[in-house]
Amino acid sequence: MYMNETKIKVRYVETDQMGIVHHSNYYAWFEVGRTEFISASGMNYREMEKQGVLLPLVESSCKYIQGAKYEDVLTIKTWIEELNGAKVVFNYHVIREEDNKVLAKGSTTHAFVNKEFKIINLKKKNGDMWELLEELTR
Repeated sequence: MYMNETKIKVRYVETDQMGIVHHSNYYAWFEVGRTEFISASGMNYREMEKQGVLLPLVESSCKYIQGAKYEDVLTIKTWIEELNGAKVVFNYHVIREEDNKVLAKGSTTHAFVNKEFKIINLKKKNGDMWELLEELTR
């Protein structure tokens, strides 16, 4: 199974009055991790959309274990947890580099749809894209 690692450094703007990262930022970091995962696999969102495949978010979750703080260096680990013709589920771990502590765990579920937002079967719509994603789950 392929797992991508993306490093980020917590910016001041991402923290609250207590100096802790606001919970909403984890979802933005998930998106960064997912985008980098797709890019590292040899695809990119722009090309997927040109080929008529969109990935709207249909579900998300995050378990906050410990808050990240200003200037923490974090690694967003991203991998595909589930893949079928109609959807893909990405999982994420947010890990503080300093002590290798998992600060948060999350997931996002995305449907495969066309430009009219009708659900498609990726296996049938774009076999090459399907094979590339499927390969990353092994």
